[in-house]
Amino acid sequence: MPDIFELSDQLLDDFMQLNPVAATYFGVAGHDDLWTDLSPAGHDAMRQFWVNALAAAEACEAPDRRSEVAKRVLIDECQLGISEFESGIYKRDVNNIVSPWQNIRTVFSGAPADTAEAWVNIIVRLETIDQALAGYQASLEAGQAEGVVAARRQIEAAIEQGHQAAGNDDSSFDGIRDQFTELASDNADIAALGDRLDAAIAHAKSAYGAMTGWFEATQLPAAPAADGVGEEQYVASAQRFLGERIDPHQLYAWGWSEVARLSSEVAAVCARIDDTKSVDEVMELLVTDPDRSAPSVESFIEIMQARQEQALEQLDGEHFEVDDRIKTIEVKTAPAGGSTAPYYTGPSEDFSRPGRVWYPVDGRTTFPLWEEVTTAYHEGFPGHHLQVGWQTAMGDELSRLHRTLVWYPGSGEGWALYAERFMGELGYLEEPDYEVGLLMSQMFRSCRIVIDIGCHLGLTIPDDADFHPGEVWNFDLAVEMLQTVAHRPEPEAISEAIRYLGWPGQAISYKVGEQAIIDLRDEWVAAGHTDLKQFHAELLSVGSLGLDLMRELVQPA
Repeated sequence: MPDIFELSDQLLDDFMQLNPVAATYFGVAGHDDLWTDLSPAGHDAMRQFWVNALAAAEACEAPDRRSEVAKRVLIDECQLGISEFESGIYKRDVNNIVSPWQNIRTVFSGAPADTAEAWVNIIVRLETIDQALAGYQASLEAGQAEGVVAARRQIEAAIEQGHQAAGNDDSSFDGIRDQFTELASDNADIAALGDRLDAAIAHAKSAYGAMTGWFEATQLPAAPAADGVGEEQYVASAQRFLGERIDPHQLYAWGWSEVARLSSEVAAVCARIDDTKSVDEVMELLVTDPDRSAPSVESFIEIMQARQEQALEQLDGEHFEVDDRIKTIEVKTAPAGGSTAPYYTGPSEDFSRPGRVWYPVDGRTTFPLWEEVTTAYHEGFPGHHLQVGWQTAMGDELSRLHRTLVWYPGSGEGWALYAERFMGELGYLEEPDYEVGLLMSQMFRSCRIVIDIGCHLGLTIPDDADFHPGEVWNFDLAVEMLQTVAHRPEPEAISEAIRYLGWPGQAISYKVGEQAIIDLRDEWVAAGHTDLKQFHAELLSVGSLGLDLMRELVQPA
């Protein structure tokens, strides 16, 4: 019988051969000049890979708990890969945040760029970017021939992003040139590649412009106006993100109860800030008061970097055991043209590339801090950075495929939201402003539950709700709730609502996953365990898992 760990190692190498873009994202060396085949043939090859991998995994023995976990994780990943193909998602895979349309552009932000050889890889990818786009277009054409096209709103978002990428005003490709210029000043070998890089960037812009024209001329006229996917498809999609099967109607009701609870708690903290103002007026103060903001991009990044370093220094050994290899974290501005939300990218497999928190700037010159402190702990340490870094650092305790490839939003985003709450419990949200930030982060994720489920299932807003009772969900109501209840600015509210409609089931993973972790922690405490550091270690040591398997493995002794 094959060894499950040896099999996982080999399968990871084979996967990265088939998906070199993923290899760059995950920091696996040797593929940074290549593109993933996004054509129907490429997706069929990936499906066959997962089918063969599943058969091999099922044939493995699992003589101990460590092997059993590795086997179950691999089998789950294979089944997910097969179901992704069979669902036909690749034939309509267009949205505003995490489809090939974005991934092809943003892969450059994670690529090695410290040597001339690394820059040759970047240039080759730019020179051949039309190959990746051609494969992607072929899959979308196959879907359109079958009458399967992404919703009109998602195509419109892709067109807007495409014009930005193809243009000469703040294109994401221009950010590559900026990075090159900074490094070339101290490296003659890199500097010598400047002309070739400029031509490659121009080629990439032209390729994106051409496909944007195709979206406008071909996909947009065929795109359906309806946004929602219906209950059956929604539940299946949510299961891929959570690793459990949900009752969407039960979750919808719980989401509304959380909105009501948090509304009361927000009002109480806002009264502590200024009891002469309404909640809306206090929120306006937090956004507009210059004394509550970082006055520039540079100062904002410095403040966020300092928060990360302070948390790492003070919590290591006290509440978490932090591996030395993940004690470096970088805070950076995000490439232009993507989502308006901050995000995290993990360390490379060999830790030569550190974990990074990315903040979109989007033309802003000042940065209100009331919500950014809690977001720092979500995206960085002890949120995504600790969980992803811990998983990467687990070595032979987890299979290499698990350490590198497997990540469920339910446990991953759930941990990050739990990290925000935990930092509040420890007193790191030292200002009432930041307490409001935590509560509004929770409110935001609660709104996501009712919006995501409500819009995709076409549900009615409860009669006892304070927001449009009795009305049926639609896009405009989603945007309004994000603005008036979650207090998101209009551009972000629009971007978020489009995101939910193009990525069904993902938006609920934050709050659902956090509640699963809170429930597990309560079980530990009820069983007499008072050392939360032990609970955190047990939870993080199983890696990112589906929620059903996480609950099974993380049990108090």
